[in-house]
Amino acid sequence: MNFALITLPVLLLAAGTPIFAGLLIAATVALAFFMNIPLNAVHQNLFGSLNFSGLLAVPFFIYAGELMSRGTVSQRLVDFVHSFVAGVPGALGVTTVGTATVFGAISGSSAAAVASVGKVMSPSMDAAKYPRRVTAGLVTSVSAIGIVIPPSIPMIVYGASAEASIPRLYAAGVLPGLLLAGALVVFVIFRARQAGHGDAQRVSARGILSATRRAIWALGAPIIVLGGIYGGVFSPTEAASVACLCAMVVTRLVFRELSFADILESARTAVLASAQILVIVAAAGLFSWVLTVNQIPQTLVGWIAAYEVEPWQFLLAVNILLLLWGCVMEPMSAILLLTPMLVPLVDALEIDKVHFGVVMTLNLAIGLFTPPFGINIFVAQSVLGMKTTDIYRGVLPYFMIFLLVLLVVTYVPAISRISAELLMFG
Repeated sequence: MNFALITLPVLLLAAGTPIFAGLLIAATVALAFFMNIPLNAVHQNLFGSLNFSGLLAVPFFIYAGELMSRGTVSQRLVDFVHSFVAGVPGALGVTTVGTATVFGAISGSSAAAVASVGKVMSPSMDAAKYPRRVTAGLVTSVSAIGIVIPPSIPMIVYGASAEASIPRLYAAGVLPGLLLAGALVVFVIFRARQAGHGDAQRVSARGILSATRRAIWALGAPIIVLGGIYGGVFSPTEAASVACLCAMVVTRLVFRELSFADILESARTAVLASAQILVIVAAAGLFSWVLTVNQIPQTLVGWIAAYEVEPWQFLLAVNILLLLWGCVMEPMSAILLLTPMLVPLVDALEIDKVHFGVVMTLNLAIGLFTPPFGINIFVAQSVLGMKTTDIYRGVLPYFMIFLLVLLVVTYVPAISRISAELLMFG
């Protein structure tokens, strides 16, 4: 029965069943036919899975990201970043990396970063005669940084599933995210020198000051939100509501770009996106409970002990599993499906759950732009109007950069640990 319980949802997902339905069907079949447990346990565990206050941050951060992705916020961020790097070889590419990183710190959404940054940077890179494939590959891949650095929505979901500290997860993701951005910047500059992609003259001090003044309100939002979390001023859930308030003040009162209709449309989009996530959370919670009752995690721990698997071997196997899984499933669903089975093994091998959460998120970030079903690829296709095959070729070099950083972060846990220790000063 245990084998059937694991394989049934996989078969249902392969057949095209919605993720929440696949998990719900598998759990319900197990309860109805193989377990001597009343079926009223279904609704108890479905609603019990949502009884975690940290999940309130999900709709708030999605709403804040929706508000900030409208109007000229992305253009202001592009102008700000470019004012500092103008004159550097490949400055437009470096600007794309920097803007996607900053936008990720505002919205916590990779897809929003692809859409917003892609719309702004594509015309400039076309005018500078960057190959369209290079532009698409860069925008599609670097936007994945948005789920590695805070306020990462997948990290909230992982924290809820693994019972790990969300503030520590946020803090632990900062250095790996910056390491990733730095590696991409180095690669972009190296590639630009080889291709002869120069840039215009450096921006004057007055130009830098002007760009900073135009972007300062947008930059203030992540500083307030993340500073409050790390300083112990408010929890991630409270920070999410503060992010909404900041986004509304900046876009409606300061920039005066959003109408009330825009605010309501953003709310509608955020509600729908949140509902899609939370219904999967509920189904995954029930499925996780069924796994636990049938002692499947304990069985896996026994196998690990019997074969004397070392932590580095386990992490290597998990990286391969997550990279493959991320090709066909979006991050939230993968986290909810795999975390209940993997975290007991992580505990048994005495691997830090926070470090493992960073590794898991980084793996799934790579999946966002990995063919054939990476979400960022389809967003870029819509925004840039390109064939998916051209985007596939464009992301390949950046896939290798992400993979290299993944290996470093996986096997040098001090990076995420030091990041958490430095930032958790509250």
